[in-house]
Formats: sequence, structure tokens, C-alpha cells
Amino acid sequence: MTDDTQPDLRWAPLEPKPSNRGRVWLIVGLVVAALVVVGVLLFFLLPRGESPAPGASGSPSPSASPSASASASPSSSPTPTQTELPQPTAAPEPTTPITTPPPATDPSVDAFRGQVQGWLDDALTGLQIVSETSGQDATAVIANLQADAQRLGETAPPASIESAWSAAVNDYNQKLSDLRADADSGTAVDDARSAVNRLRDIIGL
Repeated sequence: MTDDTQPDLRWAPLEPKPSNRGRVWLIVGLVVAALVVVGVLLFFLLPRGESPAPGASGSPSPSASPSASASASPSSSPTPTQTELPQPTAAPEPTTPITTPPPATDPSVDAFRGQVQGWLDDALTGLQIVSETSGQDATAVIANLQADAQRLGETAPPASIESAWSAAVNDYNQKLSDLRADADSGTAVDDARSAVNRLRDIIGL
């Protein structure tokens, strides 16, 4: 009979199991960090409107009809007040002062004589030419004399001789009209010459 060799059993301490506590705290930390990130994102991304009224639910009630919202009174929303802009006032037009011309100064007889003497001298010369010519030549000279007589009437005389001067100029014009109608008449030439001399006497020529 053989003796079986029995193994020598010895007690040895068991190896400790690896601890999972560090891994658990790591997972918990990651979850908390993820929640913090999500909360920060929601804080910045969600609109910050007014808080809904108490009792109002976030989702519309299925029983609400479109007509109920459409029939809301316009007075519920504030109507914007229109501010009237001030109308630009037109600038007053500059008023030009009304200036009356100064009254015409009454010329002296000497000054008036210097104005009309040349026309009166030409009248005597022209009448002399008319007495020596006839036809178209005489008519042309008479037309020039009538133009000078018009200028004599347009020149303002002194107040002291105004009445006599105006009457004498009208008489001279009439005599020239008679002379033009009958240039060959010696009597018409003499009458016109007498009217010129009357004008000359009034101003002292």
C-alpha cells in the first residue's frame, strides 16, 4: 500500500479586491459637470421674457378655438400715441421799405433856358430853310421841327412860367401843323416864326 502524498495546505491571505470607489466619484463628477454645462447653456440661450401669468400652461389648450383669439378687443392693446411734429414756420419775407421819390426841384429860369435854347435856335434856322425850299425838302425840315417842339413840351418849365410856356408850346405845335399842310405858304412860315419868338421871349432870349 502506497502512501499518497497529501498536498501541504497552507493558509495564505487573500489579495484585496481593487476598490471601485475612485471610479464612482469620477463618474459622479463628470455627471455633475455635464449638468452644470447644460444649465449654463440653457441660462444663456433661453429668452428672458416676462414670466407667464399664474395658471397659464406652456402648451396651448386643445380646446382653445382660433375665433376666441381673433375676437380680442382692440382696446386691450395700447394704441401708440402720435406726436405731432411742429410745422416749420415760414420765415417772414423781408419787407422793402417804400421810398417815395423826392419831389422834383423847380428849375430856375436860367437853367431852363439852357435846356431849351438849342431847340429854339434850330427852330428859327429850320423855318428859314422852309421858306427857301419846297416839296419834300421842306416837309422833312418841318418834321424835324415838330420833333423838337415835342421835346419842348416834355421839358418841365419853372413854376413861375409854366402856364405861359405850355400855352405857347401848344400854339407853336399848331402853327407847325398848319405849315406842314401848306409848306409853300409864306404866311404859315411867318406864323410859326412868331410862335417861336413868343417862346423865346418867355425865357428871356
